[in-house]
Amino acid sequence: MHTVRSLLNWRSLRWKVALLVAVACCAVALTVGLLVHRSTLDRSMNDGAAKAVTALSHSVERYARDGTLAPGEELDPAAMPEELVRRLHERKDPAHTPVTWYDGDPHAPRMWAATSYRGEPFAVYEDMTPDLLTRQALDRHMWKYSLVVLGIVVPVSALAAELPHRRLRRVARTARRISDGDLAARTGAGGGDEIGAISATVDAMADSLHERLLAEQRFTADVAHELRTPLMGLVTASGLLPEGEATDLVRDRVAVLRNLVEELLEISRLDAGAETADARPVPLAAVIRDSLARTGLGARFTAHGEPWADTDPRRLDRIVANLVTNAHRHGRAPVEIEVTGTTVTVRDHGPGFPAHLLAHGPRRFRTGAAERGHGHGLGLTIALGQARVIGARLDLANSPDGGAVAVLRLPAAP
Repeated sequence: MHTVRSLLNWRSLRWKVALLVAVACCAVALTVGLLVHRSTLDRSMNDGAAKAVTALSHSVERYARDGTLAPGEELDPAAMPEELVRRLHERKDPAHTPVTWYDGDPHAPRMWAATSYRGEPFAVYEDMTPDLLTRQALDRHMWKYSLVVLGIVVPVSALAAELPHRRLRRVARTARRISDGDLAARTGAGGGDEIGAISATVDAMADSLHERLLAEQRFTADVAHELRTPLMGLVTASGLLPEGEATDLVRDRVAVLRNLVEELLEISRLDAGAETADARPVPLAAVIRDSLARTGLGARFTAHGEPWADTDPRRLDRIVANLVTNAHRHGRAPVEIEVTGTTVTVRDHGPGFPAHLLAHGPRRFRTGAAERGHGHGLGLTIALGQARVIGARLDLANSPDGGAVAVLRLPAAP
């Protein structure tokens, strides 16, 4: 179906090339046809005039000898074309120079030649009908064979344009895969032409993006591991502090820092592909209800039936906890969780997801909140990573009547 749509797309490069070739062929055929037609007409007029002048000379000699007129000879000016008579009167050498005139009557074309005989006009004409028919036949053949050549050249040019068109489609598919996150995609197209240059640029862009992503992942993992050891010391030291308001504040900040480091370690494991799912059939509604209870956050829970899903309950719990926490942190109550079949929908009634998040996906350490320190932008990143591990699909959108909506689609249990 995609191939058929591509063939029928009139804006395709294939048909633009075919149209350009067709226009060029038509222009060449028209130019050559006009030149040949004009050249043939000029030659015909010259030959006809020469024949008429020769016939005029013989007719004058014969008339002077026996005084009779043969068919095609005229002495009466009224029977001659007006233009021929006018030219005869305006000639500079009235005694010797004959004049000619072509009467282009489509039914009876004639080439006239006239001179003065004893002060009176004497004219003869040659029938140009065979010549006219020959030129008309030549014109018809030229147009017919031009159309035949055009009918051959246009399909051939469309087929010839298919190769670069196919290469461009491969480059476009690769670019779409890269934009969708597949940084291992490459065009693999060579050649020293412009398409080869575009392909090389796309591959170089993918290499650069891949290197930057790997550098970001290495940085995240290194930071998390470097912070883990001193953080454990802080946790131990905070537990030895005497009870008090200052101690509670220190312990709270240490807990926040500990959660951040644990999230960074989790992201580094997801980036490295070290996480594997322990999938088994689970009652989806019960698992979601328990996960919501463990978050300690209020939400309106609705389940339709008792569906079973084939998933890892521990990782599913992590996804649901992050989605509910994100809804409370960046949205507004009421937060709603709905289970329909193997689909889990988490919705709030806040301002919705930012436009940049919907366009490019969640980014680490970037949130939609204006306040500093209001979240680290890691919750949705972890949720998406864990969803990929368990073979689920997580879609983020905004509701038409306001609020952010996260839809998690899980595989059904066999």
